Amino acid sequence: MALDADALFRRLRGLPPATGLRIAYSGGVDSSVLLHLLAELRDRLPPLSALHVHHGLSEAADRWAEHCRETCERLGVPLEIRHVDATPRRRESPEAAARRARRAAFADCLGAGEGLLTAQHRDDQAESLLLALLRGSGPAGLAAMPRWMPFAEGWMGRPLLDWPRSEILATARRLGIAWVEDPSNTSVQYDRNYLRHVVLPQLTERWPAAPERIAYGARLQAEALALQHELARLDAERCSGVEPGTLSVPELGTLSHLRQRNLLRWWLQDKGLPLPGSHRLEAIRAMLEARPDARPLVRWPSGEARRWRDALYAGPPLPDFDRSARHPWPAGRDTTNPATGEPMRWGALQRTLQGLEYAPDALSFGFRQGGERLRPHPGAPRRPLKALLREAGVPPWLRDRIPLIYEGERLLGVLGLWANHSPDQQQEQGTS
Repeated sequence: MALDADALFRRLRGLPPATGLRIAYSGGVDSSVLLHLLAELRDRLPPLSALHVHHGLSEAADRWAEHCRETCERLGVPLEIRHVDATPRRRESPEAAARRARRAAFADCLGAGEGLLTAQHRDDQAESLLLALLRGSGPAGLAAMPRWMPFAEGWMGRPLLDWPRSEILATARRLGIAWVEDPSNTSVQYDRNYLRHVVLPQLTERWPAAPERIAYGARLQAEALALQHELARLDAERCSGVEPGTLSVPELGTLSHLRQRNLLRWWLQDKGLPLPGSHRLEAIRAMLEARPDARPLVRWPSGEARRWRDALYAGPPLPDFDRSARHPWPAGRDTTNPATGEPMRWGALQRTLQGLEYAPDALSFGFRQGGERLRPHPGAPRRPLKALLREAGVPPWLRDRIPLIYEGERLLGVLGLWANHSPDQQQEQGTS
């Protein structure tokens, strides 16, 4: 299938609507062809602009950026050049560091409702699936790159996935397009380049349609993944716990082990957590069989899961914090709970302390030290805070992380739960 502006436009019609389209433009042949064809279509598209990420990893990086600037100027396409720090982190490859920096730049630049168009093609798709196979990935990895996906405040689309690298090169030569060459793209020390320059040519020599059939296999895996997600959403409705965002252990117990693992993967991803490895995922599933009072915990990088009573909880690792510290709460402003990293709203404070008199400019918050007592309702006896939290069903790992609101040294309440209706509180002067 020939690649031209009309063929590309038909693929673009399968993408979501957009308030604007931004092209990830490196200056290489793939993104150069995409840029020129989109420029030809601009009268039929939302506002068009390009984004070039300057990694600074090559001595030629400035020259590439200048080439991109000159090309966009000639085509009349606005260009933004974003400089990034692509220094690898500990145990991070240069490839992964550049990819991370590039993705962060794209997310930061994409406006609400905008679409980011990237130039991956069918051979890239085949390489991605082979890499996923070699990593032992499941359907999510074998589905490789979707045609489009939600991204940042908009979406990311890949309109060239139906064309091979050879057709993109032929289009570039036919249209007289100039592009830059990154020498690192020929180095077979990188896994993707090894597949591109060594493995895939041998596969194609033996099976000429190999890249096309591999890409077709990725589409089938994407369909299988969509069915898994659909089943997981149905199971999530059935197994939803009493607390928002939790799963019911008894309901999970009615599912097969396969459906339990499928639901757990979907649930963790829906929370924005990275998936644990297979052994830790099975350890999470095994928590369903633990004693209700065992309080098991499974940790993995950037996530943790717990069972308490008849519910499963999951979230990012809780930060270390100073339990003894007292923090000012500026009047009228939201702040952050250092014990959880979650926002604390001024409106929530006002609702918690409704009916009490207090000075808004004299408030602070801290955490349970032990021995606190409060009167949760007018006329009720003073109760130990520890007992109130337990009776309210607050999970044990959060009881020391719930903010206590103070005016000076007087405990006014527990954010989101109770005001302290002790007689001495009612006698204080202030503004509510």
